[in-house]
Amino acid sequence: MPKIKTHSSSKKRFRLTASGKVRFNSALRRHRLISKPKSAKERNQGTKIMAESDARNIRKYRLPNG
Repeated sequence: MPKIKTHSSSKKRFRLTASGKVRFNSALRRHRLISKPKSAKERNQGTKIMAESDARNIRKYRLPNG
């Protein structure tokens, strides 16, 4: 029986935590940063934990370590 392949674009965008939650990078941080308020740039820094309703769909993509 062949191995099941991981969804390639998902493994680049999402990671699973040890407890099984889905982490993702915030959007809106690549360009046009001059016109955005400082508070918006700070709010979108780092990674976030995805809402459980959305995370259920992401887990179907057979991510590594999950």
